[in-house]
Amino acid sequence: MSTTVTFVDYNNQQHSNDLILLLQEYAQDPMGGGKPLNQYTVDHLTQALATMPHAFSLLVYVDDKPAAMANCFEGFSTFLCKPLINIHDFMVSKHYRGQGISQELLNEIEGIARKKGCCKITLEVLEGNKIAQQTYKKYGFEGYELDPTTGKALFWEKPLDTL
Repeated sequence: MSTTVTFVDYNNQQHSNDLILLLQEYAQDPMGGGKPLNQYTVDHLTQALATMPHAFSLLVYVDDKPAAMANCFEGFSTFLCKPLINIHDFMVSKHYRGQGISQELLNEIEGIARKKGCCKITLEVLEGNKIAQQTYKKYGFEGYELDPTTGKALFWEKPLDTL
């Protein structure tokens, strides 16, 4: 098994196709919402990402086949006055799970974060996604809290009808 981690060139049609293919698999999984991506996203995502200077995506190929992906964004910690990397999407295709690919992809992201002088890497994980939680815990992630008496941080959203 030959594994390669590649920065996505958003202008490369094969990279774009592979990124959308994997993101579509993720979206249709119960842990990704269980619904396919809308056509607008399929048609415009990589073009939109290409315009975002603090975005980067990685693809993992196993024997030249797309096996995993991560979409990441550089943010900033005001408390630590340093950049951070947020892993917005992270998935390993069901055909390649259990082979250590997630740890390899997380290693690559950590290397990028260290080169950028980041203070931390953040991500979101669903409460019911125990397999992903174990993967992230194995790598050293843990729930975020400032003080145990105030509890762990919660990730909330307010959808805006934009489509």
